[in-house]
Amino acid sequence: MRKYRNKTPEEVMRMVTAEIIGRAIKMGAQKNRSIYISKTSGGKGIDVQTMNRKTREGKENLEKFLSPVRRHYTIYGLGSQEEPTAVNWRTLNLPLPRRILLLFLTGISFFLKGTPGKNKFFRWMGVHIGKGTEIMQMVWLDHFRPELIFIGENTLLGAFSRLTVHGYEGSGKFRFGLIEIGNNCTIGAGTGIGPIKIEDNVRTLPGTTLSPYLSKIKSGSVVGWNPPRVKRVEMEKEEE
Repeated sequence: MRKYRNKTPEEVMRMVTAEIIGRAIKMGAQKNRSIYISKTSGGKGIDVQTMNRKTREGKENLEKFLSPVRRHYTIYGLGSQEEPTAVNWRTLNLPLPRRILLLFLTGISFFLKGTPGKNKFFRWMGVHIGKGTEIMQMVWLDHFRPELIFIGENTLLGAFSRLTVHGYEGSGKFRFGLIEIGNNCTIGAGTGIGPIKIEDNVRTLPGTTLSPYLSKIKSGSVVGWNPPRVKRVEMEKEEE
């Protein structure tokens, strides 16, 4: 979206968070629910109603909450889906027309080859992509909030990679955050990435999972994943 263009990651995160808080205030009042936002995944949250920009105090509270802006936030208190007063977390994030459009565009993007035209397509969706970057087929860039994805220049995203800016944890609780990938990076095929900051000249091996286990990858790193050693029950019995 145009309003997010030429903005820093911090500026975009601030805008997105303020938008979600605004929608949470409105929907919480409609459903008579208390909705909270936390700066950590499990810490104590703040009632969004205290950050209503329509009041002077609420505007001050919102500014205080977002200063400084964090790289990720957690929303909870929406209720489980079977509760009559539950707030749908997808609806809280974005209005229906925008969600449908992004889902449709994401489906199309799977089959586009890694060309400059594909980069323009993703930029139109809201993703921030630098010059010379190549995004292979079947790469999934999260349609939840594409504007939270920042990819530098001359970076390669291998086929079947997944960049996810949100995570739903059930019972009306979800997290969202920034993904930043630096310049001259090579993201191996099948790499899974959540909210994280990847500095320049980083390489990930195929099938690597980076987040939520890591929050930052330093410049020049090579990151891989080794599966844990697994014993079959039959083997353990024989050893006994």
